[in-house]
Amino acid sequence: MEANSKLKKELESGRFVVTAEICPPRGTDTAEFVEKARLLKDKITAANVTDNQRAVMRLSSLACSVLLLKEGIEPVFQMTCRDRNRLAIQSDALGAWALGVRNVLALTGDHVSAGDHREAKAVFDLDAVQLVHTIDTLNKGKNLGGKELRGKTDFYLGAVVNPGAEPFEPEWIRFQKKISAGARFFQTQAVFDMDAYKQFFEDAEKTGVKVLCGILLLKSAKMAEYLNKNVPGVNVPKQFIDALENASDPLEKGIEIAAEQVKTLKRFSHGVHIMAIGQEESVVKILGLAG
Repeated sequence: MEANSKLKKELESGRFVVTAEICPPRGTDTAEFVEKARLLKDKITAANVTDNQRAVMRLSSLACSVLLLKEGIEPVFQMTCRDRNRLAIQSDALGAWALGVRNVLALTGDHVSAGDHREAKAVFDLDAVQLVHTIDTLNKGKNLGGKELRGKTDFYLGAVVNPGAEPFEPEWIRFQKKISAGARFFQTQAVFDMDAYKQFFEDAEKTGVKVLCGILLLKSAKMAEYLNKNVPGVNVPKQFIDALENASDPLEKGIEIAAEQVKTLKRFSHGVHIMAIGQEESVVKILGLAG
């Protein structure tokens, strides 16, 4: 089993890196999950496994990360603050390391009010900065109580940032706090304004961390309008909405838009993180078009 993170190795070597997201199933039938993962094998460096994304109950991100390892695909194990207290967070992180997972992405997590179990009790014992600090502490061989571990972790530790946040200053402060807490790579929220991202990237690069720009596959004009109304910090330009509206095949148009973004980002990003939301087969097309 690979002792080190391939994601870390490729980012540090200066290669343009591609990661993508795979959503666990809503049940124990993993056939489709594995099939989608196989499509992406050798096309991407690592696959993020989401953790009850949008607060919708799904198969454990840890279990799915291990399924990816069995397929020879490097996982990025997403962990949110929403569902676990600090005991469970540390326990799951140690479990992930023991099972061969080498990358963790620390997130706050969508609130339960957005999901399918609205009566659930959100935990949020830690926030995202504290979660990064917790995993960094395990990497240093101790637990949060200050006790020495019998065997430490050495995760390549990631976090998220939203270059489109308004106002941006609080987001930049949180970004710096996550770096101080131990984050070494970042994946961004979906970006559509490449000039604004370039400006953010130039500042972010000076901190020494690696940044993968988030590319969200637009499937229709309706989806783009929904994002503009409901997702803070995401702004799909009118020209994309019009192009999707006038396309005979909106999904194909969305794939073209994403491929163009990837081409542009090759000039000023460490890589891209593609979110195709159930359309993992489209990731292959996006990468093919982007060369």
